[in-house]
Amino acid sequence: MTSTLTRTDALADLEAEVGVLIRRVRRVIGERARAVHPELMPSSYLMLGYIRDHGPLRASAMCAVFEIDKGAISRQVQHLIDLGLVDRSPDPEDGRATLLSVSADGVERLDAVAAARRELLAERLGDWPAAELSDFAASLRRYNDALGIPGDR
Repeated sequence: MTSTLTRTDALADLEAEVGVLIRRVRRVIGERARAVHPELMPSSYLMLGYIRDHGPLRASAMCAVFEIDKGAISRQVQHLIDLGLVDRSPDPEDGRATLLSVSADGVERLDAVAAARRELLAERLGDWPAAELSDFAASLRRYNDALGIPGDR
């Protein structure tokens, strides 16, 4: 007796697997944060990566992306500055504002963690052909784009 998977069943399976992914990602983010710096908070690790990918930028630019208020962003940015992972400089377009960028030490630490992460992925996904990895990344991108908001990438 064969069972036909309905769209509702497929969406429930997707939701369950995304739940597993979220739990694992939370654990991994904590591990990566500690690998960058023993005192780095997981939420600040995500901000550090965002600043690296999108900086230099104003702290206020992260409010919508992380869905937290300016005060919480300021505290986490200060944490990153205190750890020496982020530098603050005057915004040349507006002398009252400051721009954030990842410090040289922060870049070095992030690069080391990224290299270790890629090594682990290469090991764990060693039996996945490149085309399958690419297809999976494309599907994840499509999923993220469908559920995202403009500017949160």
